[in-house]
Amino acid sequence: DLERTMAGVGKVTSEFLKNAVVLAPTAKHTATLFFFHGLGDTGHGWAATFEDIKQPHVRLVCPNAPTMAVTLNKGYKMPSWFDLFDLGHAVDAKEDESGILQATSKVHQMLDEELNTTGISSDKIVLGGFSQGGALALFSALTYDKPLGGVVALSSWLPLYAQVPKKITPQNEHIQCLICHGEDDSMVNFKYGKLTYQFISSFNPANALFKAYRGLDHSSCPQEVSDIEQWLHKILPPSGGSM
Repeated sequence: DLERTMAGVGKVTSEFLKNAVVLAPTAKHTATLFFFHGLGDTGHGWAATFEDIKQPHVRLVCPNAPTMAVTLNKGYKMPSWFDLFDLGHAVDAKEDESGILQATSKVHQMLDEELNTTGISSDKIVLGGFSQGGALALFSALTYDKPLGGVVALSSWLPLYAQVPKKITPQNEHIQCLICHGEDDSMVNFKYGKLTYQFISSFNPANALFKAYRGLDHSSCPQEVSDIEQWLHKILPPSGGSM
């Protein structure tokens, strides 16, 4: 159904946009931030967080994940971008490859729709997310075929990292990238955030940034939100401004 309706002109909304929490810009719309929540969550909490730091020209979109059975949680159904088998993220950990690629395709459809309906340029779009949502944001940004403004991942990891060298696009190989992680994260170990940063730095040393937070568990904190705000102000300046 989705493929058939996407062929229509302008009226159809991509799946991830249908139930999204959206905060409209309060000035002329020239940039968009998409932020994906973590496993079992919704976009509402993150919309409230970003409402306090959002610039007037930015449209904020926090999609809500579809509900699905999650293996990690004994098959219980909950909001999830793709299936999860464990949160170890070891090099040889089992991953839901088909689910990740399907979700990434839906993110790319969402980005295409945003560009087609708003007329903003792709480099004025930032993808972001927390935990599983950050994993989706990272993989989607690195594999998108138009240059994005940036990507931010909180308490997260890079999924299917072994596929990234062959799937990464030249348009986003050197994307602005902010990786934030709590040193006391009990769900997604701090080392996976650092490994993700080191991996991205291996091909994008100039534009990858890593921020660590002492004492922070699998959560956010005021300092992290402040760091994101400063980074976003550089990446998405008001129209006419520059980095």
